[in-house]
Amino acid sequence: MSTIHATDETAAIQPTATLPPRITAALIARLTGMVAAGSGTDSRPPFPMTEVYTGAHVGDLPQSRPEDITEAFAVARAAQREWASWPLRRRLAVFERAHELFLREGETIADLIQIGAGKTRRMALEESCDVPMVISHYLKTARRVLRPRRHGGPVPLVTTSFEEHRPKGAVAVIAPWNFPFAIAISDSVPALIAGNAVVLKPDNKTALCALFGVELLYRAGLPRGLFQVVCGTGPDVGPTLIGGSDFVMFTGSTATGRVVGEQAGRNLIGCSLELGGKNPMIVLDDANLDDAIAGAMFAVFGNSGQACMHIERIYVHERIHDEFLRRLVAAAEELGSKIGAAYDYAPEFGSLVSADQLARVAEHVDDARAKGATVHTGGRARPDIGPAFYEPTVLTGVTPDMVHAKAETFGPVVSVYAFRDEDEAVRLANDTDYGLNASVWTTDLARGRRIADRLESGNININDGFVATYSAKSTPSGGVKQSGVGNRHGDQGLMKYTDTVNIGVVKLQVLAARARLPYEMQVKTTLATLRLMRRTRLR
Repeated sequence: MSTIHATDETAAIQPTATLPPRITAALIARLTGMVAAGSGTDSRPPFPMTEVYTGAHVGDLPQSRPEDITEAFAVARAAQREWASWPLRRRLAVFERAHELFLREGETIADLIQIGAGKTRRMALEESCDVPMVISHYLKTARRVLRPRRHGGPVPLVTTSFEEHRPKGAVAVIAPWNFPFAIAISDSVPALIAGNAVVLKPDNKTALCALFGVELLYRAGLPRGLFQVVCGTGPDVGPTLIGGSDFVMFTGSTATGRVVGEQAGRNLIGCSLELGGKNPMIVLDDANLDDAIAGAMFAVFGNSGQACMHIERIYVHERIHDEFLRRLVAAAEELGSKIGAAYDYAPEFGSLVSADQLARVAEHVDDARAKGATVHTGGRARPDIGPAFYEPTVLTGVTPDMVHAKAETFGPVVSVYAFRDEDEAVRLANDTDYGLNASVWTTDLARGRRIADRLESGNININDGFVATYSAKSTPSGGVKQSGVGNRHGDQGLMKYTDTVNIGVVKLQVLAARARLPYEMQVKTTLATLRLMRRTRLR
């Protein structure tokens, strides 16, 4: 560990936190210098970045004005015209190099993630691996997905149609703070591969790791200006960012997603929204409890509960409910003894992202406690460790009048309930406005599939919490109900960043009305032709 001191070159940053040796004042200055933001008397006050573990000042992040965002789009669009002209194989060669760079720089990426988000080293390293996984998937599939396709026209043999997928132009990516590196860069990669420019808005608190990801892509060979970064609060930069784009990829709350979707609709551009969740886990009476407890611990408390797909409600068959609860509480208490603030692998449970997020989590737990819920373990902040630490918390007796029952808490808090039969479990799991993720635990996989078929969720994991679906980069992932619109990953995760163009070719003029033939006869001929093509399966 080394303390960063300001130099003349970086005097405006004045970092004071004790950070890993890889994170120098020069690196922070270089990264923050990538933000599209004006300087001088008309610039906006910078955002003071802090190390979550201590609350100490790390650096100042420039904030973009509307005119800065407009200029960023102009620069990005100019670079995009060159980038889109490159053959796909040349664009993919950039990402071949980027794949190795992201793996090689994994430790620095993890450092930057931890500084802003406060998660454990394990979670930070796992997050850094998401980008190479996404790159690897699209390196394998992009040629197939984006290649032009020839189809039959309306009249066999003499007409043909061609399907092409062209880049939309400039894509806005609005990334959250909970997985600030993975989502910012992994959502941008397919947009770039498809031939687009990207204008990224990371969260202020966690921007450093996203900026480093952009730097690595430039080092891999992206044309200068193609990937722009703007920073600021949503109300300050959102309207100009969305208004200047040809497509929006947003990950965040359902409330903000509605605002993004409304503005995209007014501008007649597409959007993909991954929004909130109140995700259920069902533990059937034949479940392997060793596996189910281990799975629940990660699904509930991984990343300190700050994952869109993490589990906040667990429904356990009444026959095994008490034993499951006993073991879950014991495991949560053990995890609570391994809380820590360190840039190594010793701590197994990390910080929340900010004191504000801690206040939200504490408010939900305090409300449940005041209204009669039982707190079996946790339910306390840990200021002795850092300003945003909160213990792993297990509740029972949560009733519909409690905030935690319906609202997304987004922290290390779970409520446990008993159910009598499968019908009740499915009804309770589906009793939410959200539909992002669900989990079913059973030793009978056919039974698990039957339950999964009845759950209202865009991602459903059998004998896993959420990793099985999210890590399956070949399969589209998204939410239903109030949890989102559109998908990331899979073919759809690439195709959404393109416009589909239909080119029709007529080799012989057979579509126009035939001169001197009565229209009634033309109708009969057309209907007879349609019947013949159906019988012969020509069309």
